[in-house]
Amino acid sequence: MITEFGTLPDGSPVREVTLKKGPLEASVLTFGAIIRDLKVDGQSVVLGFEDLQSYLDHSPYFGAIAGRCANRIAGGRMTVDGTAYQLDCNDGGRNHLHGGASGFSGRNWQLEQHDKASVLLKLVSEDGEMGYPGRVEALVRYTLTGAGALRVKITATTDRTTPVNLTQHSYFNLDGGADILGHSLEIAAENYLPVDDALIPTGEVRRVEWTPYDFRDGRRLKRRSGEENVVYDHNFCLDGQPRQTVEFAAALEDRDGERRMEVWTTEPGLQLYDAARLDIPVPGLGGKTYGAHAGLCLEAQRWPDSVNRDNFTPVLLHPSETYTHVTEFRFS
Repeated sequence: MITEFGTLPDGSPVREVTLKKGPLEASVLTFGAIIRDLKVDGQSVVLGFEDLQSYLDHSPYFGAIAGRCANRIAGGRMTVDGTAYQLDCNDGGRNHLHGGASGFSGRNWQLEQHDKASVLLKLVSEDGEMGYPGRVEALVRYTLTGAGALRVKITATTDRTTPVNLTQHSYFNLDGGADILGHSLEIAAENYLPVDDALIPTGEVRRVEWTPYDFRDGRRLKRRSGEENVVYDHNFCLDGQPRQTVEFAAALEDRDGERRMEVWTTEPGLQLYDAARLDIPVPGLGGKTYGAHAGLCLEAQRWPDSVNRDNFTPVLLHPSETYTHVTEFRFS
């Protein structure tokens, strides 16, 4: 089903596509390729808004596809094929974040195809947008599977070498509670990336063992004694290269252990953000208030600032290649 969700300031209409299969129902917007709502057995498990204006004024990337390069690039500076580029510094004027002020999350995607359980959206990013070289064509397909999963497949091509790193940026809350601190989280990563005070990776790849970032055996997100000041806005290193098939990355369970979501992905990194800084001044889905820790993000991606780090994951897309990213959110 397709409905109108509002009109952007430039006059272009935003459409909403509703998908249903088995226990899942998803509402997808053309604006930002946003998953506006995702319900499992009738229960919303993501954060979102009921109206377009709230997305334009207050959304911290709720449910969007972030890019052309997700996460942060230090100083917005990079060198590609010997040429230096300055990207839009939309992160406090210091760094480049999630593609810049007019990144993929703030664009109206073209509706290409849809059926009862899937939708295909397309976006063209022209050469020079937000400072990036090359024209990029991106496709995202959302599919609800018969196995109770939301499958996200993203592909992209370019006519000139450029970094491409796209992620699905939903905030999850599996039981509808005021926060996710009672949820349990498991992340299948031996290492993570320490960051500086601007959340830029220092370049070190550090073992999670004996740190607050060890989620290998699963534990609650509530801070343990001595961890009150720990920040969770870090990349966990699943692999050094993108994978050919989806592999287990993480599992999230609600506070009662009644609902479980597993993340399976081809991507070599997973950004955990526990929304400690969230403070939304307008109502969310169903009139809910979204304050600190109202949801959490598990963003499958290439490692942040990879374009400036030789020891990080490959992030440059060449004209002869196709960028491919597959992530599945499996519910039980």
